[in-house]
Amino acid sequence: MDFQLTEEQAALQQAARRYAQERLPKIAEELEASGEPPSHELVHEYAEMGFLGINIPESLGGMGLGNLEALLVVEEFAKISSAVAFPVFESCVGPVRAIERFGSRTLAERVVPAVCRGETVVAVAMSEPQAGSALTDLTTRGVVDETGVTLNGTKRWCSGGGHANGYVVYCRLSEDAGAKGIGAVYVETGTPGLSFGTPEALMGFRGVPSADLYFDNVRVPLDHIVVPAGGFKKLMEAFDLERCGNATMSLAQAAGSLEDVLSYVQERQQFGRPLVDFQAVQIKLAEMQMRVDAARLLIHRAACNAEKGLPSIIDSSIAKCFANEMSREVCGNAMQLMGAYGYSKAYPMERRLRDSWGWGIAGGAVDIQKINITAALVGRRFDQRR
Repeated sequence: MDFQLTEEQAALQQAARRYAQERLPKIAEELEASGEPPSHELVHEYAEMGFLGINIPESLGGMGLGNLEALLVVEEFAKISSAVAFPVFESCVGPVRAIERFGSRTLAERVVPAVCRGETVVAVAMSEPQAGSALTDLTTRGVVDETGVTLNGTKRWCSGGGHANGYVVYCRLSEDAGAKGIGAVYVETGTPGLSFGTPEALMGFRGVPSADLYFDNVRVPLDHIVVPAGGFKKLMEAFDLERCGNATMSLAQAAGSLEDVLSYVQERQQFGRPLVDFQAVQIKLAEMQMRVDAARLLIHRAACNAEKGLPSIIDSSIAKCFANEMSREVCGNAMQLMGAYGYSKAYPMERRLRDSWGWGIAGGAVDIQKINITAALVGRRFDQRR
């Protein structure tokens, strides 16, 4: 068991950190003000720098590295903001990985390299107005025939909704009840019958667009079936990696807040001396560092235990749940230490606090992660309907 990064991993981390800190802060401010996602030009730049598809096989246009390497880059970008990190997140731990692992060869070869080149953004469409935590209650339905799939229904809380080039849509592909009838299909933007609702106005996540998706007799070919009916478990296996990405986005809000507040308390003076000279501040900083380090170790454990595959549900759920709760606490403490400066929109602290709450809702709320953890501990799933 080695807790040190390899030379190659450390070099990648430093390259990502240098690029993010030098190139992205001003862009992050602009995205926060406008609410717009990163431009196509910036995403292309990410691709040219080798920051997209880091853990995707080279045969499909990726870097061929592991999950840990991908999460190292996600963290450095997300320390600047969730918005500038989101294209990296989607290319490394998002639904494109389900296409890569479970989709047809023709679909994977068409979509995945385009994501790695920065030409395509793929989002996941899971939740519905009446199906969020109770995901197996979803009603969006795909009818399969000899030549394709006809899709009808509504999706909600889709990060990337209205902006992405394609969507991995969880839907019912058979008459079987519950999880047994659920699979997923890939739907490209511009497909007749696909439309979008009004962009959501959220507390945080500015620059990460979200909108409802409406499917009205949307027709896709058979090779757009990513996972057939009965493949819900596979979809959740792929989503376990996305949980690790979510945890890393949470971690980054806290780690970025800690870096900022460390500088602040050494510069800001009250009662004739720097804030860091006060014992109460020292104790708070130490507690924040411990929590950040603990979250990072849990995330890296999940990634390393999966090697280059997909993490386990218990590892990913523990990492996500701890990082989500830790991030809210650390960002809140950092804001308190910075006082009015932390509360001001002139600084990134208040944005990080808002985003830290969002990551604990997205991708499965923290309480659902605790149910997952207990289910893994006792070796059975819990029926919440009884």
